Amino acid sequence: MSPQNPVRTIIAGAAGRDFHDFNTVFRHDENTKVVGFTATQIPNIEGRLYPPALSGPLYPNGIRIYPEGELSELIRKHEVDQVVFSYSDVSHEYVMHLASRVLAAGAGFHLMNPQQTMLKSSKPVVAVCAVRTGSGKSQTSRKVLDILKDELGFGRVVAVRHPMPYGDLAAQAVQRFGTNEDMDRARCTIEEREEYEPYIERGAVIFAGVDYEAILRRAEEEADIIIWDGGNNDLPFFKPDCHIVVADPHRPGHELRYHPGEANLRMADVVVINKIDTADSTGVNTVLSNVREVNPTAVIVRGASPLFVEDPAAIRGKRVLIIEDGPTLTHGEMAYGAGVVAARQFGAAEIVDPRPYAVRTIADTYRKYPTTGAVLPAMGYGREQIADLEETINRTPVDMVIIATPIDLGRLVDIDRPNQRVRYELQEIGRPTLTDLLRERFGR
Repeated sequence: MSPQNPVRTIIAGAAGRDFHDFNTVFRHDENTKVVGFTATQIPNIEGRLYPPALSGPLYPNGIRIYPEGELSELIRKHEVDQVVFSYSDVSHEYVMHLASRVLAAGAGFHLMNPQQTMLKSSKPVVAVCAVRTGSGKSQTSRKVLDILKDELGFGRVVAVRHPMPYGDLAAQAVQRFGTNEDMDRARCTIEEREEYEPYIERGAVIFAGVDYEAILRRAEEEADIIIWDGGNNDLPFFKPDCHIVVADPHRPGHELRYHPGEANLRMADVVVINKIDTADSTGVNTVLSNVREVNPTAVIVRGASPLFVEDPAAIRGKRVLIIEDGPTLTHGEMAYGAGVVAARQFGAAEIVDPRPYAVRTIADTYRKYPTTGAVLPAMGYGREQIADLEETINRTPVDMVIIATPIDLGRLVDIDRPNQRVRYELQEIGRPTLTDLLRERFGR
């Protein structure tokens, strides 16, 4: 195609990978005309505008963001030539059903080459990714941070997090978080805080936002080495010098059935098989076999994620409400998480189902994700949803609340009964360890 007859394109996304693909490949490409984004997975994204401050001179009026449900109609209305698929943690079957909708509507279907979208850094990059949401990226990233700082002696370790731009996109183009006050000023959602707060607690700086070329250059100014902290099961935005991918034996086989998690697995230098302390041996062996089949050169690290609470005895015999990490339960499709494991391990008498007590947007979440079990997802994409979460918590008749999100939820909601926070860290089993592999890779 030519600038006189550009390829008319829709980018199907979820306010993350889609914006990055546009910024790195299409923003200045006169041979392509992006007529719109579509959005799914994340609430309150559709109906907005990718702003002119980010869309560049070829798009002086910005680019509209539509609901994905309108995709077929949009293809016909705008005479679209291709749809670029740019979001994550969906089954291969889901991707091909969407492709079939696109083809039937008269457009082509395209997946981006990751070599086109991974930015090259002047500093070493360790990428931590996963095959599914909820596999254990967060504790693995924290472990990598501790190793780089405390064992390998890197003085300035800076993290960059996969995008979660739920507010003013132009204002969020480049974000830097080093204190809790930084998160307060940015009005971070619960989902954002779950990723940023653990770094801040360790005295580290973490960047995020929308324009990852600009973010990377800012991070390089402060960093000796950079951690790419991936989102969902997406591929890295930065070209890694060491690509670590976490797999979950509680969902054996998913490492080969979800996009782009399988691509992550095939690209990995290191595969951490996490949670082997709580998964059954059949699941662990299935994941091991699949890793060896599709990526025989990857180094396998076996890991556990032991649980810690402040007062285990206080849980025994209690009727409890479990609050779990939201994305793990929703598009991660888990029915439970670390909170349920902790309640069982520490002798809770009963896990009370919060679904009958859910209000408004929380009730909507259960309807949208019916596989969620008798636990409460820590949903908080805005003030309204945080208020609904608080009301749901306090309406549920329990003796104690067990909080298994990575943040201090009590800073954001008032919980009117005793509560215990569950913490979990990665613990390698046997050799090699991540320390062994990072020392070998970076020569320290």
